[in-house]
Amino acid sequence: ALLGGFVFFGGLKRIASFTEKVVPVMAGLYILICVVIIVINHANILTAFESIFVNAFSTKSILGGFLGMGVKKAIRYGVARGLFSNEAGMGSTPHAHAIAKVKNPVEQGNVALITVFIDTFVVLTLTALVILTANLGDGVLTGITLTQKSFEAALGHVGNIFIAVALFFFAFSTIIGWYFFGEANIKYLFGKKAINIYRVLVMAAIFIGSTQKVELVWELADLFNGLMVIPNLIALLLLNKLVLETSDKYDKVNNL
Repeated sequence: ALLGGFVFFGGLKRIASFTEKVVPVMAGLYILICVVIIVINHANILTAFESIFVNAFSTKSILGGFLGMGVKKAIRYGVARGLFSNEAGMGSTPHAHAIAKVKNPVEQGNVALITVFIDTFVVLTLTALVILTANLGDGVLTGITLTQKSFEAALGHVGNIFIAVALFFFAFSTIIGWYFFGEANIKYLFGKKAINIYRVLVMAAIFIGSTQKVELVWELADLFNGLMVIPNLIALLLLNKLVLETSDKYDKVNNL
């Protein structure tokens, strides 16, 4: 909270700049190490894919889905974790994309689509394969602990340390990014005078969130993420015609 506060109040802009440079490197390194671990555990790859399909299409899963129980849980946690992962549909990243200098907004929109693909289909799929090929599915470990143990199983204590460091930079950069998104909205709605109050509230939220039970934090995050989706989807529906027209013009000009 204090480290975030220094950045929010402009005292340590170098930290924000440093994080901005380090995170892409950490992301690339994370993907590389995931691939290395999967290669190390290559003997378990077929078993991992088998477990995915067997559990997805088992009698229990099919009956559960047919009766609605499985579908309900899949939608509940799938949508919630999907939003938490890539924020697609929440309207959070347009703040960053809007300031990009591009010839056509469609180009930046395509970049936004690519980021969702990389995050969800590349990073998360690789993480899942690391966990499955580590073969630690005793049902006791969950969340980040399971990920750490999976990396540790292949790389020893170094894997555990790497996840801790990567998680710190990813989490800290996320806090900074969301802070500046919120600041832009506060400035627009209430003016510059309200920014300091907002900064204090964010610091308090960071401190309180870090001291609460993980389950409560997840539930609150899911709640507020969902509340952000509703007005954004309404705006997207209203802008649908404009988006299609702009996209069609771009395709025609570039012979796509």
